[in-house]
Amino acid sequence: MMVGSILKIVLGVAIGVPLFMWFFQERMLFFPRPLDSRPAPRPNVEEVSIVAADGVELRGWLVKGDRAPAPLVIYFGGNAEEVSWLADVADHFVGWSLLLVNFRGYGESEGKPGEKELLEDGLVIHDYAKRRPEVNSERIVAMGRSLGSGVAVYLAAHRPLRGVILVSPYDSIVEVAKRHYPFLPVSLMLRHRFDSLSRAPQIEAPLLCLVAPEDRVIPAAHSRALFEAWRGTKTWHEVPRSDHDSISGEPEYWRSIADFLKALR
Repeated sequence: MMVGSILKIVLGVAIGVPLFMWFFQERMLFFPRPLDSRPAPRPNVEEVSIVAADGVELRGWLVKGDRAPAPLVIYFGGNAEEVSWLADVADHFVGWSLLLVNFRGYGESEGKPGEKELLEDGLVIHDYAKRRPEVNSERIVAMGRSLGSGVAVYLAAHRPLRGVILVSPYDSIVEVAKRHYPFLPVSLMLRHRFDSLSRAPQIEAPLLCLVAPEDRVIPAAHSRALFEAWRGTKTWHEVPRSDHDSISGEPEYWRSIADFLKALR
């Protein structure tokens, strides 16, 4: 009797946990946040609205550089990041404009996030930026942090870019999930795979890869796998004393970005 009860429990866990992961994986991967606060009003900050391929409205801000047309950084945030905060620290991107558009479902952007949607939105955002008269369309850089690194990599694989900045990037969400859930068949379960590793060998744009040595969310080994597969010139930079969340709080983080962008100009 006891053996039968234990077997039922084991089977229940073996079936129930994967089923839970399958049906609730969006809630485990995407953490949409409302708008934290609007950027402080400034003459060079413009609210923008971009219509995605399926009609969903994506909202954000264009922080214009000190000259026109200016080179542009397009930023793609993390899975729990509402990107308005970057407008108030845009001075770190000296000489560059900055386009900040929240993922669908984040901030004031409409819709629900998903891999297919976010990747396609990245192309739409880029193409919108390229049409702007204030933007030097030959000098566009994609910057992606954590989840957003997959969007930046996809964009770099489908559009010519002047450069790519990746912060705490991964090889694929599947590989990261395997590390965190080694007891689950994640390769069969995950619908949102964000396979950056398969795209890296075809990308020729220069890369700056910023990683945190204390990152427990996306350990540096996953970033290194992507970095090694990158076809173009590449720079690896570990930001001392940082983890997944604190990396952008370190002065060295911003210095590395500024140096990379200066070299591209």
